[in-house]
Amino acid sequence: MNRKNKKEQIINYENSIKKSNELSMAKMNEGLTLNQMQLFAYAIFSTQQDGKTEFRKHEFEKKFGIEQLRPTDAMDDAYSLLDLKIELRDEEKEKSSGYNVFTYYEYDKGHFIFNWNEVFLPHISELKEKYVIADLTIMSQFKSSFSWVLYEYLKSHFGNWYKELSKEELMSLFNVEHRNSYNKSTAEFKRSVLDVAIKEINKYTELETWYTEHKTGNKITGFTLHWSTGETESSATKKQITLLNEIYAEIDANMFDYLAVKDIETARNYIIKAKDIYLKIKKGISSNAADDYIKKLLELYKKLENLIEINSKQRDTSIYYNWLEEVDM
Repeated sequence: MNRKNKKEQIINYENSIKKSNELSMAKMNEGLTLNQMQLFAYAIFSTQQDGKTEFRKHEFEKKFGIEQLRPTDAMDDAYSLLDLKIELRDEEKEKSSGYNVFTYYEYDKGHFIFNWNEVFLPHISELKEKYVIADLTIMSQFKSSFSWVLYEYLKSHFGNWYKELSKEELMSLFNVEHRNSYNKSTAEFKRSVLDVAIKEINKYTELETWYTEHKTGNKITGFTLHWSTGETESSATKKQITLLNEIYAEIDANMFDYLAVKDIETARNYIIKAKDIYLKIKKGISSNAADDYIKKLLELYKKLENLIEINSKQRDTSIYYNWLEEVDM
């Protein structure tokens, strides 16, 4: 049973990736920078979209809001992913396995191509029992790789609301166990790693996260990570957003005709209501809200067209009837 909080988060499933729980709990991002983690995630996204793990650099940049990735950095990041290894370990059963994720990559003038190790594919092909869904719209806001790691780790423990880890285990999760400064100073580890990740997760995601410390004398020896989960809704689909934009664009294009009718105050009121809906759309809405707004915009469009008809002006309503075919009124 999850611990709940009052957050409300819209999840864009069309912009999400799926990874098996085993991968999200595995130590798999060892040595990767934030850009390299993003590139890896986009390789998964590309594969899950159309089965092809190839894409253009500008598509990747747009997805994560990267201003411009230098070609040399793009090649370096792609090459680094060849070293990405997965270890799946169960210490209680004295069992482990490991493998490289990619067997080959190619970068040619902004065109990425990656070839997966076939052992990895079941973990991103919905062939495993439990999966973590990661919305790239949310994760693209992270400025720290530590936030990325902790967010996936917490989501992979769905149904839980706390996890006890020794300091060594937590440092290993973040792949900083070899940093002398963090080994010597827990305060520095908290300030530079743990607190950074928790701050971003609390700011951008549906989770509310905090921790308590375990002490032996005055020495911090471990932590308990606590978290709660907010309500999530599916975001509006591309089809819904396209339809909403088309309806509003038609209203906007005919605005002066609407304002030329005799009942100008009514027309202005309808136009203002349509504009208010459009502004809400631009901020991001849920799929359920999109259905409601489509119906409201269509109703406003019908009323505005009726005002035109009252003035005996003929209008081309072919687009209007196309909308009606797509919407269950």
